[in-house]
Amino acid sequence: MYSGSSDGEGHDASAAPRKIPPASSMLWVRNLRRFIGSGAGLGSEALMELETKRILLDIFKEKQQKSAEACTIPSFYKKKPEEGSISHRVQRLAKYRFLKKQSDLLLNADDLDAMWVCLRENCVIDDATGAEKMNYEDFCHIASVCTEQIGPKCRRFFSPSNFMKFEKDESGRIAILPFYLYVMRTVSLTQARIDMSELDEDSDGFLQPHEMEAYIRGLIPNLAQLRDMPAAFVQMYCRIAAHKFFFFCDPHRRGKACIKKVLLSNCLQELMELHQESEEEVTDTEQAENWFSLTSAQRICDMFLALDKDMNGTLSKQELREYADGTLTDIFIERAFDEHVRRGKTGGGNSREMDFESFLDFVLALENKDTPEGLTYLFHCLDLHGRGYLTTADIHTLFRDVHQKWIEGGNYELCIEDVRDEIWDMVKPGDPLRITLADLLSCKQGGTVASMLIDVRGFWAHDNRENLLQEEEEPEEE
Repeated sequence: MYSGSSDGEGHDASAAPRKIPPASSMLWVRNLRRFIGSGAGLGSEALMELETKRILLDIFKEKQQKSAEACTIPSFYKKKPEEGSISHRVQRLAKYRFLKKQSDLLLNADDLDAMWVCLRENCVIDDATGAEKMNYEDFCHIASVCTEQIGPKCRRFFSPSNFMKFEKDESGRIAILPFYLYVMRTVSLTQARIDMSELDEDSDGFLQPHEMEAYIRGLIPNLAQLRDMPAAFVQMYCRIAAHKFFFFCDPHRRGKACIKKVLLSNCLQELMELHQESEEEVTDTEQAENWFSLTSAQRICDMFLALDKDMNGTLSKQELREYADGTLTDIFIERAFDEHVRRGKTGGGNSREMDFESFLDFVLALENKDTPEGLTYLFHCLDLHGRGYLTTADIHTLFRDVHQKWIEGGNYELCIEDVRDEIWDMVKPGDPLRITLADLLSCKQGGTVASMLIDVRGFWAHDNRENLLQEEEEPEEE
């Protein structure tokens, strides 16, 4: 029907269809591209766009060439923007806006008080214990009430997953107090992270010593037990307090502490304990147990000044031997200087004295022997040959000085081999011929073993542990 044309002319069905030439082969297309490529006839905006395209293309080709020369290894280092550059300003502005947004989402003190009122007004009293509790229906209802009174920023705390985190009774109810404490701690940690991030100048997630000191300095007015600190002592206090964070959160001594690790450390929790008002008098001994207390910081300064006989701001080996009434062994003092004290830039080639920062490390290690960080510090001193393990000969050499001080103190004679065997029984090393740091950490008695090998008072405490335990129990019974 459609085989013929309307004008009667025949059409060959076997003839191939006419091919359309590609656009690139057309003369007018080639001329147009040549015209545009030269930039002639383009406006200023088009020329700028063309120039930008050329620059970006050159940058892309340069990166491709560098990547090819580096054997296709991707770049893992990005140079930080220079101070005052546009990229640096944009980075700081973006960081400021982000932290401001996160801060606006936090609950303030009034919001937390309002949430506590809502929790108490909508909970039920457990007849058996008298505790205030809520089931999941109460939980959802309180979430709606808090959202109306406080706003949507409190809604994230009332998720089903948060409800399941808490211990439930037989009726499926949770206590309101642990939930409220969880909200307060979350808000506190988030605020601390925002404050630390604001001080993180290069935005790498780490704090340098002066940044950590600035954070602590900002906390002092809000810590009840530090409000009366003399202004002249603030700088020294911040230096001492910040050093504990770096001792525990910077084990490789890189000079910067990870913000996430700081937030999760016990150090921050210990510092925040100073928020509490001291209603009743606390003895100096009890206050000294908290490294961040004013009493403890003053104790450290007084101790250093008392040891520094020549008043040159550093401690020699002879001066450090007077630490703890001279109960530490000479070989331990020597090893502490060998491993943890930098060689002095002035004086003779063998001149080496302990500065205040090294002294803080020394004190922190001795006062925290049971922690991995403290025990690692001490193990480097005990490892006489730097082999990563202790042998029976090392134990004998280390304890020989303790034994000498023990006899000089008028104590009974003891056999060094018996003490060595006792240490082996306490540690139970994986290799019966050597004790490693991992063995000391896993046996849970590494701090005691270290005390026995470096301090005659530590060995006396171990030798009289049963009598000391009995003396501690007697006052409790009375």
